[in-house]
Amino acid sequence: MNHSVFLTKLSRTVSHALRHEPWLYGLKLDIHGWVRLTDLLINLRLLKNEWRHLRENDIIQMISESDKNRFELRNGRIRALYGHSLPGQVFKMPVEPPSILFHGTSSKLIKQIKAEGLRPMRRQYVHLSTDQQTALQVAKCKRKEGMPVIITVFAIKAYRNGIKFYQGNENTWLTHYLEPDYLNFGTLAKY
Repeated sequence: MNHSVFLTKLSRTVSHALRHEPWLYGLKLDIHGWVRLTDLLINLRLLKNEWRHLRENDIIQMISESDKNRFELRNGRIRALYGHSLPGQVFKMPVEPPSILFHGTSSKLIKQIKAEGLRPMRRQYVHLSTDQQTALQVAKCKRKEGMPVIITVFAIKAYRNGIKFYQGNENTWLTHYLEPDYLNFGTLAKY
């Protein structure tokens, strides 16, 4: 297996372990989503033969070469920064967001979003982007039918009205729910 394919497969496996079903990997995350890196390495090595030679440097390289900042490694521990679908929520500290954020979605969901607002669906948080290009990439991934669209989110207005925001990474912001009043549908950018 070439090294690029190896790192992609490793990223998907670590994402699944730290964001969705850690118990399948023999892991227990703390309330902030952290787990010891050695525990992750040992359990992945035991789980599948293809990971038997997995090293800490492989994880470090996977994180550094990723085009998305999905993981954080600190003091011998690792965690996923966002995207969790675990029961219960990974604790995050609320912070003031940028004035404007963006949400990428499919045109087939616009009617529902206009009526109900943005909800996390199967994840713990609604994911928002700091720029339209990232939101467009998200929209293209979500699109099953319809065109990808970008919704402008008046984040600072929502924040000042008591909505909590959490920083996932430098490009991704999270919140629990956004009412339609904080969303701009009038200038949906279709690509």
